[in-house]
Amino acid sequence: MRYRRAFAPGGCYFFTLALQDRKQDWLVRHIDDLRRAFAEVKQRHPFEIIAVCVLPEHLHLLIRLPENDSDYPARLRMIKARFSRAIPKTEAVSPSRQHKNERGIWQRRYWEHQIRDERDLNAHIDYIHINPVKHGYVSHVADWPYSSFHRYVRQGLLPADWAGGVETDGSFGE
Repeated sequence: MRYRRAFAPGGCYFFTLALQDRKQDWLVRHIDDLRRAFAEVKQRHPFEIIAVCVLPEHLHLLIRLPENDSDYPARLRMIKARFSRAIPKTEAVSPSRQHKNERGIWQRRYWEHQIRDERDLNAHIDYIHINPVKHGYVSHVADWPYSSFHRYVRQGLLPADWAGGVETDGSFGE
């Protein structure tokens, strides 16, 4: 069976990208390298970051592509590759990855969802921002530094105490 993805020029998409070794913290430990990777790819292949949250071993990203462009796989591939080249080679690499001259940083696949409407968009923005609380890294969304939540607060789109001290029961869905 062939895996199929949805492509829409100018579309809005939600992604989850995860490290191969989910016990690592490379994404936050090397956050400046990750930011540079995003900036370099955005400069050559524009896209708008609507929301993002970087956790130690995975990240959630919500983007909008230019009106005449639907090539998000190339952007994600370039971000992952630039980040991988920037960090030290300390990871274990499986024989199949060695054979393909790949590093063992990222999971090969990623979760993708095309945003359908405004309600879907807002639900995914909320999901992204609440994620550090869901995973138990912080008690308040505002305490997690690697999130677009802080941009939303600066722009007056969300209050600084949004979601308060949410009790997490794991029912956020993924």
